[in-house]
Amino acid sequence: MPDAPRVSPHEGKPRLRILIGADTFWPEINGAASFIARLAAGLAERGHDVHIAAPSFSNTKLGPRTEEHEGQKMTVHRIYSWRWYPHPWLRFSLPWRIRQNSAKILDLVKPDVVHFQSHIVIGRGMTIEGNKRGVRLIGTNHFMPENLLEYTLIIPRFLRRWAVRMAWAAADRTFRLAERVTTPTRKAAEYLEANTSVKDVLAISCGIDAHNYTPNMNKRTDNLIVFLGRVVDEKQIDRLIRAFAKLDATLDARLEIVGGGELEGKLKALALSLKVSDRVKFAGFVDEAYLRNALTRASVFAMPSIAELQSISTMEAMASGLPIVAADAMALPHLVHDGENGYLFEPGNVDDLADKLTRVLTAPEDEYQRMKKASLKIVESHDIQRTLDTFESLYRGEPVHDTFVVTSE
Repeated sequence: MPDAPRVSPHEGKPRLRILIGADTFWPEINGAASFIARLAAGLAERGHDVHIAAPSFSNTKLGPRTEEHEGQKMTVHRIYSWRWYPHPWLRFSLPWRIRQNSAKILDLVKPDVVHFQSHIVIGRGMTIEGNKRGVRLIGTNHFMPENLLEYTLIIPRFLRRWAVRMAWAAADRTFRLAERVTTPTRKAAEYLEANTSVKDVLAISCGIDAHNYTPNMNKRTDNLIVFLGRVVDEKQIDRLIRAFAKLDATLDARLEIVGGGELEGKLKALALSLKVSDRVKFAGFVDEAYLRNALTRASVFAMPSIAELQSISTMEAMASGLPIVAADAMALPHLVHDGENGYLFEPGNVDDLADKLTRVLTAPEDEYQRMKKASLKIVESHDIQRTLDTFESLYRGEPVHDTFVVTSE
């Protein structure tokens, strides 16, 4: 008997005008930008009037534009921005003009709710000006100051701890203006609460549409390890390549790095020095079709990063029915249940990573299939429709039920 069609708890309720404040958005490729696009598209598909305030992608003021993201059209208000040249792609709107720009957009859109995705520039402007206008404010934190400081040339290393404290103080000033604050996982919520005065932070998964991914449940015939993400230092891809070089040659394993970034040249040189360059493929930036196909082709997904507040790419791999080998750090243990849908390894420990990859690649077929099915089961709680239901409740000022909130994955 077919499943009954899903009915949203918000069906039949008034349409909302929603303004999302985004300090990072397309064409930038990162977890926050992907979440914003997916959230905005889902809300637009439900009939809401969705607007996004985001930096321009060139040194021009582009203003409001109709853009299509994730198959849905929405209005994106592009604010004049500059490149942050220590970083390979990051742009930022001008801090001394953000309140003026935010006020102009708010008065034009007249939103029912502002959902800001960071406190850095656009989020700060939207909260200050939105608060003055009595607009409901919902905040989501994707921010770890330690990740951003590696691209800050003007702050010497001996002042980094002070800079981190100042960054969290700035976050506190913005997030405490919000009616409710969310993060992607319980670990990330605890992290935010520990570093700011904000309490009762909700853990709401970024969510994915599992139907967009194609698990291959056939008998394993290959040993392809895939990593998906930005090729940057915090992802610790060098440890993955070193671990790959330690695998037994009889496994005939291959490694594919899907994603681009400033470390690609150095990592290619590392693979060459370890004599594995013929078995390591750097795919660079790819389209969605290639990304999904790579996950379908893979035998195991590796995530060595130590700075994941959720890891959308890991969820995408799980929706593709892959066993996961991930660092036992930040939010990854919420996704990877050790011994169930894969294994956790000691962060930075190359030998342990190599051992856990070997355990997956040499697992008996019945155990391997069990891990694949476990990934599919665990990722069910991260369905995008559940995420959309939860944020709609917050936007309307309705209570959020415990069943909506991710307390553990």
